[in-house]
Amino acid sequence: MRDPYSTLGVARTATEAEIKSAYRKLAKELHPDRNKDNPQAAEKFSEATRAYDLLSDKNKRAQFDRGEIDADGNPAHPFAGMGRGGGYGPRGGPGGGQRPGASGGFTPDDVDLSDLFEGLFGGGARQRAEPPPGSRFGFGQRPPPPPRKGADINYRLAVPFADAASGRDQRITLADGKTINLKLPAGVEDGTLMRLKGKGHPGPGGNGDGIVMIEISQHPFFRRDGDNIRMDLPITLDEAVRGAKVKCPTPDGPVMLTIKPGTNGGTVLRLAGKGWTKKGETKPDGSPARGDQLVTLEIHLPTDLAKLEERLEGWVDPARVRQKFGL
Repeated sequence: MRDPYSTLGVARTATEAEIKSAYRKLAKELHPDRNKDNPQAAEKFSEATRAYDLLSDKNKRAQFDRGEIDADGNPAHPFAGMGRGGGYGPRGGPGGGQRPGASGGFTPDDVDLSDLFEGLFGGGARQRAEPPPGSRFGFGQRPPPPPRKGADINYRLAVPFADAASGRDQRITLADGKTINLKLPAGVEDGTLMRLKGKGHPGPGGNGDGIVMIEISQHPFFRRDGDNIRMDLPITLDEAVRGAKVKCPTPDGPVMLTIKPGTNGGTVLRLAGKGWTKKGETKPDGSPARGDQLVTLEIHLPTDLAKLEERLEGWVDPARVRQKFGL
């Protein structure tokens, strides 16, 4: 696999948020379900996923940046301590095999030891430099890679807005025909990718994984605002003037909302705990904490204004409602 930073199109100094954003963008573009005419989409999608898995892990990212592991997460130099005059430490350390006048030692990747022995001893040392019978690997050689797991299987799961907000479990049918319950993560977003361990294709190294992309459906009147949900609720003029109790929809079902007498249009009422699940926050019972639902009231005038005009005949509201604008 090529450099994971190049795969995701980010700089080596990219933040976690930048890496996550780049991955989500690529995942949406490369998802096989959206590229059925492009057979390379699945391969590129899996490559982007592997790159994100490495860079999203702080420890693995640090090891990769230091050159300790490669882009697949394998040790970059599994035999880096061999061929240094019996030394055990890093370059320049005790027994490091450092050449006179050199600034540091050398590793098996810096020079082919067999060629060096052949030049000094006429080729007779080549045999001596080779591993003894029964030895698995020669100098400077890497062990064979472990057996590869099977390919991942990619899924798209459409989740209703209200289900995503409240964190309700979803049912998904896998490629093998089995149906499982999928628990949505707190704070789930559109484009979130969930990994189902061992739910991919079989392979010599075990099964691959299932990769589920969450697609949150739009709602006709709810809209997300961080951990909160917003909506506009129309009320009649007499409800605004006299006050009333009205039904208001929420992701968990309708609730009764109290309108105080003389309520103005644009008033925002808060329904605590009726918003989106919060990532990393829980309630005393262990369930995810949730944001609030913010309801903006809109006064709806009657279609037939004749009776209203009749009642308002000769009356003018003295309030200077635009005074704050200097008008």
